[in-house]
Amino acid sequence: MLSRYFGLREKQTNIKTEIVAGVTTFLTMAYIILVNPAILSDAGMDKSAVIAVTCIVSAIATIAVGFFANAPVAMAPGMGLNAFFAYSLVIGDKINWQTALGVVFLSGVFFLLLTLIGLRKKLVDAIPQELVMAMSVGIGLFITFIGLVNMGIVVKNDATLVSAGKLTPTVIIGLFGLLVMVILEMKKIKGSLLIGVAAATGAALLAGKVAWPENVFDFHCDISAVFFKLDIIGALKWSMLGAIFSLMFMDMFDSVGTLAACCHQANMVNKDKTIKGLDRLLGIDALATMVGALFGTSTTTAYLESASGIEQGGRSGLTSIVTGGLFLVSLLFVPLVGIVPGYATAPALIMVGLFMMKEISNINFGDIE
Repeated sequence: MLSRYFGLREKQTNIKTEIVAGVTTFLTMAYIILVNPAILSDAGMDKSAVIAVTCIVSAIATIAVGFFANAPVAMAPGMGLNAFFAYSLVIGDKINWQTALGVVFLSGVFFLLLTLIGLRKKLVDAIPQELVMAMSVGIGLFITFIGLVNMGIVVKNDATLVSAGKLTPTVIIGLFGLLVMVILEMKKIKGSLLIGVAAATGAALLAGKVAWPENVFDFHCDISAVFFKLDIIGALKWSMLGAIFSLMFMDMFDSVGTLAACCHQANMVNKDKTIKGLDRLLGIDALATMVGALFGTSTTTAYLESASGIEQGGRSGLTSIVTGGLFLVSLLFVPLVGIVPGYATAPALIMVGLFMMKEISNINFGDIE
């Protein structure tokens, strides 16, 4: 029955391959369970609640992609988008996080409308590719800088704006985590960021910098601190229009670029090179953003890490359902995730920023126009 529903025979895959692909995708993007709450807690949101919400929203969105789009693509709160939410909207523009969630919800509504009425393709085609790539590079630089600050390598300096921080024990632990990530990434080992964060957290435990939680498992998931706390009325102001459209366009280009890369790799293309079911995938993306805002997290989007599962042979929505199921299982470990310190997740921010900056090699700086 599974084989028939997901068209495994037509896609030249099988249940075992899809399960392995789903686990691989989860391992390569599970760092979001640690990093997203670390960023959103800087905006004043409850960290434990955001850990649980990140798992729930990622599971709902990814499983929806599996069932309704039959694609091996995972979705979760987007890197860069969460940084924009916390550091630009809340901290920079002095908007409270409840109103910022309202901005996220409305950006999802506009994204969905553009997709439904067919304007999405015209908007994407109208903006130069260099500008689209530059967005990724700029956000990557921003995320890397935040990671360096959170680790303590870069500190504020009134004379020179920034300067090098002192080599404290926590900085050394963070650098150790970064070194683990870099080595594993060089060896092409799946889950390098997750392993690096775990290694840094283990070192912090051994050094007595963090305490082991009273309970490793938690069967009582409490998201009340952020659930349905969004302020849509507060976001319905002219002054918020720029933020709404900024988030919408960031999500749109992020999603289109990711889906184009992953769907081509998974052979989900028509004869004219267009992506099969692109509008459906973008519609799910927009709805996931709206649902995520209701639950209490920043913009949800498609993840390029899905390519790791596709590399393992994932070709159908069963891959996504396995990945989404593992996000649900992760809900049990909220207390364990909660002890991870900021300097342990900082290396993951640096690495993600590095990955996003790779697009700079595709920008033709020789063409000044």
